[in-house]
Amino acid sequence: MDFLSLSGGLAQFFESGGTVLWVILFVSILLWTLIIERYWYIKLVYPRSLGVDLADWQKREDKASWYARSVRTAILSRISLDLVRSLPTIRVLIVLCPLLGLLGTVTGMIHVFDVVALEGATNAKAVADGVSLATIPTLAGLVTALSGYYFSIRLKQHTESALQHASDLMVEDL
Repeated sequence: MDFLSLSGGLAQFFESGGTVLWVILFVSILLWTLIIERYWYIKLVYPRSLGVDLADWQKREDKASWYARSVRTAILSRISLDLVRSLPTIRVLIVLCPLLGLLGTVTGMIHVFDVVALEGATNAKAVADGVSLATIPTLAGLVTALSGYYFSIRLKQHTESALQHASDLMVEDL
């Protein structure tokens, strides 16, 4: 399979899916960029950041006072915010994908009804093109949403685990 046949197939796929499919592609690229960025942060950036925060906490002599507990709470809050940054946006994009697919379904069905109204149900190719226009965005929206949902759940688990680990490491004196 060469590049030209692959690009021709993709062009035909996007043409048969209509304008909504391009919007789903854009949302999908944004979604996966955010997911990859979060994994990159959790695996590469966060451990160094946690090391700095932990070293600052360990340098403190007072770990039992109200002020020390407030400092610990503030550090853990900042860590939590850093860990979950973009997760709400990821969730919104995941919810948006099936809705965009539904919009593609509606626009495709309008196309089918226009063809049937103008030419009658005898033009099977035009009706099939409209049905294709209706089903491809639905499929694309659902596939993007389901795969993104799986990884968003995994990201949430990673962030909760990382925050619990940070809390366990920042032991306060009683």
